[in-house]
Amino acid sequence: MYAFLLVPMLVVVVAAFNSGSFFTFPPQGFSLRWFANFFARREFMQALRLSTELALWTAVLSTLAGTLAAIALVRGRFRGRGAVNAFVTSPLLLPQILTGVAMLQFFTLVRLHQTYWALLIGHVVVTTPYVVRTVTATLTHFDLALEEAAQSLGAHPVRAFLEVTLGVIKPGVVAGAIFAFAISFDNFTLSLFLTSSRLTPLPIELFAYLKYSFDPTAAAVSAVAIGVALVVVLGIARVVGLEEFTGF
Repeated sequence: MYAFLLVPMLVVVVAAFNSGSFFTFPPQGFSLRWFANFFARREFMQALRLSTELALWTAVLSTLAGTLAAIALVRGRFRGRGAVNAFVTSPLLLPQILTGVAMLQFFTLVRLHQTYWALLIGHVVVTTPYVVRTVTATLTHFDLALEEAAQSLGAHPVRAFLEVTLGVIKPGVVAGAIFAFAISFDNFTLSLFLTSSRLTPLPIELFAYLKYSFDPTAAAVSAVAIGVALVVVLGIARVVGLEEFTGF
């Protein structure tokens, strides 16, 4: 299973170092010229900067919204909770092409189409359900008596939540943030409807490049994207102490 998932990425990374003029595997030799071509193109650099910034803000906002929603859905006892849960997680069920069409129509009506805010809101909408699911999984098995014990010892409810509850559910929160970043950074379908000539994320820029050129520059772009996602995942895991998830 690991080979099935990882071998395609390995092929792309190896092909990025190909010295030939075409995207072939096995490579004809070793060369870094396709990475140089990637970093020399202003369009790719702007797209990489936009995708990274967009993914970071998406991870922050979707983690905040998803965590609060998960707390309300797990601990709340209100009428219609099942309907609210279905609504919150509905982006997981709908094809992103339908979500993209609907958002394009909505943002056109409110005059936000082809703006950074439209891209950001769209990415937050499709990534928040992943945070909700991961945080819900950790909250479901959380012993509420721990938080009540902290409050009985004089801790304010907010402090008890931040120092006790949040510390226990931290793996789910961070896992959701990682999912949100990775999904936003690599998102193509939704971004295709919300992008513009001035706002082009990396996957859209790569797609436009492949329409006219099929050289190993595309593999170099993919290798850089894989590297960015890997660095973010391992960096967050190191900072928050989730070594058990990464095996390091």
